[in-house]
This record gives sequence, C-alpha cells and structure tokens, in this order.
Amino acid sequence: MQLPSTSTPRWIIILTDLLISFLSLVLAFLIRFDVYTSEDKLYKELNIILYSIPVFFIVKGTVFYLFQIHKGLVRHTSSYDVRRITVAGAVCTSLFFALGLVRYFFIDDYFLFPTSVLITEFLIGTFLMIGARFIVKLYYLESIKRSETKKRVLIYGAGVSGLITKRTIEKDVRIGYDIVGFIDDNKKLKGNRLEGTTIMHSSKLEYLIDSEGVNEVIIAIQSAKKENKKKIIETCLEKGVNVVSVPSHKSWINGEFSAKQIQKVKIEDLLGRKEIQLDEDKISDELKGKVILITGAAGSIGSGMVRILANYQPAKLILLDQAESPLYDLQNELKQNFDFFDFDVIIGDIRNTQRIHNVFETYQPDVVFHAAAYKHVPLMEDNPSEAILTNINGTKNLVDAACATNVEKFVMISTDKAVNPTNVMGASKRIAEIYAQIKNEKSNTQFITTRFGNVLGSNGSVIPLFRRQIEQGGPITVTDERITRFFMTIPEACQLVLEAGSMGQGGEIFVFDMGESVKIIDLAKKMIKLSGLELGKDIEIKISGLRPGEKLYEELLANEENTIETHHPQILKALVRAEKEEKLGEINALISLFENQNNFDIVRKMKELVPEFKSNNSEFQTLDK
Repeated sequence: MQLPSTSTPRWIIILTDLLISFLSLVLAFLIRFDVYTSEDKLYKELNIILYSIPVFFIVKGTVFYLFQIHKGLVRHTSSYDVRRITVAGAVCTSLFFALGLVRYFFIDDYFLFPTSVLITEFLIGTFLMIGARFIVKLYYLESIKRSETKKRVLIYGAGVSGLITKRTIEKDVRIGYDIVGFIDDNKKLKGNRLEGTTIMHSSKLEYLIDSEGVNEVIIAIQSAKKENKKKIIETCLEKGVNVVSVPSHKSWINGEFSAKQIQKVKIEDLLGRKEIQLDEDKISDELKGKVILITGAAGSIGSGMVRILANYQPAKLILLDQAESPLYDLQNELKQNFDFFDFDVIIGDIRNTQRIHNVFETYQPDVVFHAAAYKHVPLMEDNPSEAILTNINGTKNLVDAACATNVEKFVMISTDKAVNPTNVMGASKRIAEIYAQIKNEKSNTQFITTRFGNVLGSNGSVIPLFRRQIEQGGPITVTDERITRFFMTIPEACQLVLEAGSMGQGGEIFVFDMGESVKIIDLAKKMIKLSGLELGKDIEIKISGLRPGEKLYEELLANEENTIETHHPQILKALVRAEKEEKLGEINALISLFENQNNFDIVRKMKELVPEFKSNNSEFQTLDK
C-alpha cells in the first residue's frame, strides 16, 4: 500500500501526538507502580490526577501548536523536526512541574503529576513521537520504491566491482532496482551465489531477458574482453534492454562508487575487436631514451600518441602544434596525470619552413610521428590551396628537415582516403606519401607510412557530431543510407602506429586491419538506442546527400597494390608501385601553384600526380573528362 500523495491534515497529526503523549503518561504510571498496585492505591492516585488530565491536554496541545510540531511533513522528517519535538516536550514537562508547585502550595498539597512520572513521560513521549514519524518516513520511502515499476537488473561481472555495484544499488533508496542476478564469462562461477544472488553464465543473457523480464544490464566488470562486451551490448540493443556501465575505479570519488556514477555505454564499446598485442620490448628499445617529435600533438591522434609515448621513458617529447588552447590543455594534462615531465611545447606551423628547420636543428629529434594535417573532406574540397600548403608542403618541410638532421625514423600518419582518392584531401595525403616514399631512397632516415580509416571520437568525426545532434533533439544527419566506413578507436590507432613504426625499415606503407566496415546509418541507430531514445518517436534520421568529394565506400589499398603479412596479425604491408624521383619536381610545381590560388589549376596538377584521383560529387569532376 502506498501512502497518500497529499499531506495528512494537520488536526490528525495534533490528535495523534496528544494520543501518544497520553499513552506515554499511562506507561509512566505503570512503570512507577511496577505494572502492579492495589486497588486502594490506584483509586487514590486516580483521584489525585483526575483534575490534572484536562490540564495535561491543554498544556500539551497549546505547546505543540506554538512549536508547530504538526507543520513539518511527516514523510520528510529531519533532524530539525527531532529538535523541535524534543524542545516542545521539555517545555511541557517544565510547565507541568511549575503548575504542580502552584497546586501543591496554593490548592490541595498535591502535585499535578509525580516528578518520576513527568520525567518518564517526557522520555517515552519524545521517543514515540519521533519514532512514529521516522516509521512513516521509512514506510513512505519504501512505498515509493514499491509503487515505481522497478527495473529488473542483471549485473555483468561477478567480481569485486560487481559486488560493490550490487551493494551500492541496494543501499540507495532513491533508485528502484530489483537485482535479478549476476552474469559472468567465467563458467566456473555458474550456479554459485554472491551474497545470496545467483551467478549465471553470460551466454544465458537472452534467455534471462525473456524469462525474467530483465530491462537493464549493468556492465560492472572492469576488464571484460572486447568481443564479449560487444556481444552483451548487441544483445541488449536487439532486445530493447537498457545497458549502462560502471566507470573505472580510478574515477570513483575517494575510492567509493556511487550509483549516480553509472553511465551510458559508449558507441566505442561496440567495436569489440580483440585487444591489440604489442611487441613492448621492441617498441621500448626503439623509443627509450630517444628525443621524439610529435606534430599535430594537440589533435586526437597526436595527443593519443603523446599519452602512450610518455610511458616509454623517452629522453624528451617535443609537442608541436599551431592550436594554442588544445596544446595548453595537453600540457596541463601531462603535468597532472603523468609522472613524465621531460617535454617541451612548441607553437608552430608545419607550413613555415624556417620554423620547422629551426625546431629540428634545436632539438635534433631521433624519431618523428607526423600527425598534423587538414582532414575534413568537404572543407578541403572548397580550399585545395590550403590542402596542398599543409598536407603536402607541410609534410615536405618535415621530411626535408628530417633528412637534413639525420632523424632515425619518420612515421607519417596517412588515411584510407589516400587510396583511389575521390577528393582533394585524400589526394593531398597520397602526394605526401609519395614525397616521403621517394625521399626514403635518398636519405639515412627511414620513412614509414601508416594508413587507417576513421577514428571514433576524433575531432570533427561523425561520433561527436551524432552526440551533439542527439543532445539537441535531432535530427541526426546521414549523407547516404548506403555509406559505410571503417572505424577504430584512438588508442587502437595509436598502438598500431607505434607497432608499425617499430617494425618498419623504411619505405613501407602499413595498412591496419580495420575490421568490418560499418554502415553509418546503423551506427546512428545504435547511438540512438544507447541514448535511451526511440527512432521515429524521440528523434529522426535525415538523409542529407553526399558531400563534395565524399565516396560511399572507403578502401585501404589501390587497385595496383597488394599486401603481404607482417608478424602482427592486424598490420599488413602494402606492395605499392615505385615512384620516380622526377615526381619531386612535379610536387614542387604543385606547391608553387598556391600563389595563384586557382583551384582548378591546383586540382588538375594533383590529378596528374595521382592518376587514380577521380573526383566524386564535386565541381572538379569536369577535370576527369
């Protein structure tokens, strides 16, 4: 039964308090007589207090009203109400004692009530009045929990984190969770009980959802295998079950987990690829004690590289970027969250030849990770001159400076859009690859290129865009229902860049295993479900049409290219066609076209350098005829 939602009438509370007070008075007399007395003595006592009873009710009622102990909402009784009731009771007892003195000296030589009775009545009455209020309060809180449709919850992970999650949920009266049980990947735990709650194998999730009416799964396990976690999430989404997760224990406040910290699952968790196994010893040998320069250090990939590199004990990290504020934020993060302080922050533009050569001559880096680039396809389609100035000329400046200062290794981060490019951005990255590839043959520096697809959560990528659109109530914009992309997370991309850099000997283009391509519209639908929304009811998806230069499907290899395996199962080496040294002059000629700012002249020259560059959904398609 649920308590009425409206407040109890005040007069009922006053009468109840008076009844409790009178009951306390009776109990006090019983205690005084040890619950037994003779009829004569009882009759005599009743005659003495007969005229005291009306005074008792008048005093109690008046004092209770003046102290307004009936005004507080019983269901929300607090320490303030406890203090007010105690003081009111003490005042009543004091008045009874004072009036008793008046009666004794001026009326009939009797007190209103014996002193022992007054003290006992005060203690019993105060306790019962406060206790009654807290009983109502507790009953109210429980009735709220019962009246709400409780969430039938499974906890994924029967370890320490899962147990802490269970305890936290059970003691938080504000949330209506009914814990059905634990599920875990460890078959040895199947059938056991954890604090009275049954542990079941995670393969039974679909059955439990159907048979037990489960409507929420809490991922509490801290180290679940990605493929297992993905399977849990996918099953929940298919069944319309809400899925949330417990954050890392590192984010718990003062080491304690709060139910408020339970958060929605991120779309990144749906990639579900196996953990990347790195050759830590080889990478450490390559990087330990080295001066390492990272360009685009404040960007998504660049900053991810910095965070990983800081753990390999380099002699110094050089963080180069033109983005002042993000670079400042990264600097503060390194100071606060890492034990590594040997780094320098350089504000600089890779397009500035003099600045770049000065940085290389000053720091003499041993290894360079080149992540600086313009990467937005539609923007570069509208601004080809900026694409060649940054992606091509900027890379040229870095490559030339590396050659001049005998850098050991230069790892360039490229893109799948450089393969059979359909846009200016992809073509500019392919030309940058060609420049580094040719220079590798004439230099002591080993130039290595890595190619991969879209990175989840990177600046300007589709995931942050979809998140913003969902927060704003939609619609979510998808350019085409057929469009697909390869995705990997920032940590995955950075780890594979490190691994490829360590295995490269110079001249290679390494291609990463991006897993299966993902339909963007399916990605949007999953993000809607993970946000607890319903497509078509809470939010819509709008098809906006392909953007200039955008293609439906990305590729990792050109038609003329094949791959050979490496020792790492997620990294392949592309067998690319050899490029002639004469192309260096053509690339310089392309860069010089920046001065004229003629977009068609620039793109025409790019197509000469990269014959497979065929524009798509762009004004430059006329050049392909």
